[in-house]
Amino acid sequence: MSEPGTGRPLLPFPPGCVTARLVRREKRFTAILQSEAGQELRAHTNNTGTMLGLLRPGAPALLSPAQNPDRALQWTLEALALPGPVNAPKGPWAGVNTSTPNRMLEAAWRAGLLPEARPYAQFRREAPAGASRLDGLFSGHGLPPLYVECKNVTLVEDGQARFPDAQSERGRKHLAELARLARKGARAALFFLVQRPDGECFAPAEAIDPDYAAGLAEALAAGVEAWVWRARVDTDGISLEGRMPLAPAWAALSARKEP
Repeated sequence: MSEPGTGRPLLPFPPGCVTARLVRREKRFTAILQSEAGQELRAHTNNTGTMLGLLRPGAPALLSPAQNPDRALQWTLEALALPGPVNAPKGPWAGVNTSTPNRMLEAAWRAGLLPEARPYAQFRREAPAGASRLDGLFSGHGLPPLYVECKNVTLVEDGQARFPDAQSERGRKHLAELARLARKGARAALFFLVQRPDGECFAPAEAIDPDYAAGLAEALAAGVEAWVWRARVDTDGISLEGRMPLAPAWAALSARKEP
C-alpha cells in the first residue's frame, strides 16, 4: 500500500540514493561498499543484528545520503539484495534500516492504513512504560492506551519470517513490559515489519533465541497482540504490502488468553 491518492511509497527515500556492492561489514555500525565507478563508500548501519544471509560480499546494496551534512558517514545502508541471479542489477531488496518500522507504524496510521489503531486520535513516540521506553503509544477518548513496540524482520527460514536474528536481551525486556501492560488492562502490541518479499508466515527464531520465543508465548497468552506486516522495498522507498499470518502454532497461542 502506497500513500493514498498519490501512488508514492509511504516512506519515500530522499533524493540522491545510489546502489553499490557490499565489500564487508566493519565494526558494528559501518559497512564498506564499492560504488559502480569503483570508489570506496562507507555507510552507517543502525542494524546491530547479524543480518543473517544478507551480508554477502558483492551483494547489491541501496544507500541513502545522510541528511546531516556534518555526519562522519555520509551514507546510510537502507537495503541489501536477496540472493538471486549473478550480477542482478537490483533487488529484490531486504530492508535493513531498523528505524523503518517505527516510521512505518506512524505513517501507516496517519494514512488510515493500520486498522488495528484506526480508532485512536493521538500518537506519541518513545513512550515511557515502567523501566522501559516503547516505540509508540496511541491514545483516544474512551479507549484503553495502546502501547506498541516495533521490530524489523529480515530473516526468512523454511518459508517463515523470523525474529530475532541474534540473541536480544532488549527484545525480551520489551516482551515482559508489554505483557505487564496487557495484564493491567492496556492494549499492547508488537509491530513486526517484514522487509523482504519472501516468507509465508511469521514465527520467532527459537533456534537463535529460545528465551525470546518463550517470552513471546507468554506475552501472547497475556493478551499482547502481534501485528505482522510485509513491506515492499524498492529504489523509490518503502510501501506497506499487507498482513502476514502467524505460523499456525503461534496463531493458536495468540488466540489463547491467560485465565
